[in-house]
Parts: sequence; C-alpha cells; structure tokens
Amino acid sequence: MAIVVNKPLPEFEANATGGIKVSNTSHHGHVVVLYFYPKDNTPGCTTEAMQFRDKYKDFVKAGATVFGVSRDNMKSHDDFKTKLELPFELIADTEEKMCHMFGVVKNKIMYGKKVKGIERSTFLIGPDGQLKQEWRGLKVPGHVDEVLKAVKQLKKAAAAATA
Repeated sequence: MAIVVNKPLPEFEANATGGIKVSNTSHHGHVVVLYFYPKDNTPGCTTEAMQFRDKYKDFVKAGATVFGVSRDNMKSHDDFKTKLELPFELIADTEEKMCHMFGVVKNKIMYGKKVKGIERSTFLIGPDGQLKQEWRGLKVPGHVDEVLKAVKQLKKAAAAATA
C-alpha cells in the first residue's frame, strides 16, 4: 500500500537501535521525521546524519522525534551511531519493508550497472499519524533546515487548532 500525504500511514513495525520498536502507532501524539538514506558510512549519508545530529535539539524543542532508516543491519547502525555520536535512533530495514512501503527503492545506475538503491527521502508524520509532507530525491545541503522549518510550522498549526 502506498503512502499518501494527509492520509494515515499503513501498518508497519520495525526495529531500531537502542532496542526500540517503531510502528505506525508507536509515536501517536508526536511529530515524527523519518529520513531514508542509502547506506551507513558513505559520504552523503554521513553528512546528512551529522546535519540531523547538529539540529537534533531544535527538532526535540519543536516536538519531533527523528529516525534514520536504511537497509543496513543493526550492527552497522550501532557502529555508525557511535562513530557519529547520533542522538537519535536508526531503523534497520534489512528486508526493505519500510523502503517499499514508502516507495524509496529506485533503480539507479552505479558504475555502469543497474542496481536497486534507496532514493534519499524524508517524510514528516503528524501527531495524528498522518503523513504531512514528503521530500523525495533530495539533495543534502539545506535539507535538514527545510525539514525543521516544516516541523515548526506543523507545531504552530497544531497549537492554533487546539487554541
């Protein structure tokens, strides 16, 4: 089932570092940022993870929980998290269930060969469990700031709705 903006997420469950289970209902009431990236310890992914790390306190202050998602296994994630001192958890989607659900598996050309890879993408989920915004095929520079801005706007809209 594909995900659609302003619709609830389909059911899923995944394991993250820190022994955490993440599902479509595990963070109801919270804003969730899921960022999908191709691979631990590669240049673009390292830069992106460090940018989320450096803005992490701002995301928390704005009421958001951040998760990185890739096809790497838990050992790779634990090492990557330790090496970069990441304050957020990483989801090990080794069977590509979430990657397929969010439609981020794409055919890419690497070294002249067709390979299946992960398209760098970020998804913003509202406290109601609905997908609020998505960024697909993005470039790393400036992206984290853009996501943070969207989180703050979402928080403002939620505050206005309950006022």
